[in-house]
Amino acid sequence: MSNPESVIMPALRAASPPNRTADQLWEHYQIEKQLAAQLRNASRTERRKLYSEAYDELFRRVPHHPQLARKVSSAERARNVQEQLGLLRRFLTPDSCFLEIGAGDCALSLHLAERVHQVYALDVSETISRESRVPANFRLILSDGVSVPVPPGSVTVAYSNQLMEHLHPEDAAEQLANIVNGIATGGVYVCVTPNLLTGPHDVSRSFDDTATGFHLKEYTNTELRRIFRNAGFRRTVQYARLRSGYFRIPAWVTYVLERGLGALSPSLRKRLCRNRLARSVLGIWMVGWK
Repeated sequence: MSNPESVIMPALRAASPPNRTADQLWEHYQIEKQLAAQLRNASRTERRKLYSEAYDELFRRVPHHPQLARKVSSAERARNVQEQLGLLRRFLTPDSCFLEIGAGDCALSLHLAERVHQVYALDVSETISRESRVPANFRLILSDGVSVPVPPGSVTVAYSNQLMEHLHPEDAAEQLANIVNGIATGGVYVCVTPNLLTGPHDVSRSFDDTATGFHLKEYTNTELRRIFRNAGFRRTVQYARLRSGYFRIPAWVTYVLERGLGALSPSLRKRLCRNRLARSVLGIWMVGWK
């Protein structure tokens, strides 16, 4: 493995994030890119171990990583939950069985456990299991990052937020098939993931035209809609997020926009996608019905 300091840092293509120097960003980028390359080139079996090992090594070697340095307040956590419910609540009822894939701190899942019949929180970490008290209808399920070990056909609303882009494309397709298996007929999967054409959205956005860090694959709406159909979803709906809420958007709108933007140079595309409206329309809030 090469020494990150052995390569000269190029000019940044995006502003350095707050509380981080350009040198820290460059160090983070080189280390994450090296680890991501290992994941991209690993076999299916090797990736099952490498996912957690790669993130552990990144956090060890990059002590100034934002996820280590940033402290989330209870108020901010509550705002994040309400923001996610802006789209989710239209699919939920008191009888719902909710599955969150990549639940993290489980703030959303624990909040919904008070409002729905059953909650499954799926993650690769046991952090939440250290909590002394959880609702009786809440169950933490550990996964290798691809498996979805819930009772087949039991879930009415499945959800992931900023997860799919972190998986190898082969693993993402396998996980999606496992999600379909866990969803009841008529149930939905709500998938939130960044759009390839407005990215990259990982640390490489300051240096590259496409994601080369731990976003192993970023998608367009058009591409993701096709993958959903191939996985077994009979219908998909796309949403745009505006200040006043979420709105359905015809698939042909994003198809035309994405085809046009995809034909442009990366620099021109980035300039056109900087405005809030473009990101709101192109951002991926995809819902698939089984």
